Amino acid sequence: MDDETFWALMDELSRRPGERHERLEWLRGRLRRGRASGAVEFQACLEAACAAVDTEALWRAVRRIEGGLCSDDGFDYFALWLVAQGRGTYAAVLADPDALADVAEVRALAGRHLREWRDDEWPEWEELDHVAQEVFGELTGQDDDGGQEAFHKALDAVQEASAKPEEDTGTAPAAVKAATPRLDALFPAEAGS
Repeated sequence: MDDETFWALMDELSRRPGERHERLEWLRGRLRRGRASGAVEFQACLEAACAAVDTEALWRAVRRIEGGLCSDDGFDYFALWLVAQGRGTYAAVLADPDALADVAEVRALAGRHLREWRDDEWPEWEELDHVAQEVFGELTGQDDDGGQEAFHKALDAVQEASAKPEEDTGTAPAAVKAATPRLDALFPAEAGS
């Protein structure tokens, strides 16, 4: 699976109607139509896209939205959620974390206490990280620990094969805008924090 195919799936997933579990079932169905190796390649693309989200500026933005709370796992789940918003939103937020203020699901949380958020409203989507392995197990008939091991071995091989050697280009990576005035307005810091 190449990047274009991966992002086409993510764009379609972002537009699908229904609850998250219904959208995940659609994605499972799409991955089931292919080969087991396609599920592995999907996971490799997903992990690469999530790795790019791990910036200090986005950590600050997520902490702002989530009231200062964000564990390592919570940030990983945020990255999955962001990828599932589709390529346009993903790219906009990577370039400028304040673009999260334009995402309808984020705006819907503004002005509400975290305790009022339903589980499916959080800008996190842990379950997305398990779809490819589940489909791989179904397609290979290995729904047990052996299937998990085979999936991770295949994933390591795909990631190793697609790894590009790091080159020193002599220039620093493009800076990500760190200020988030629109997010700060939507999610003001608690008094005294």
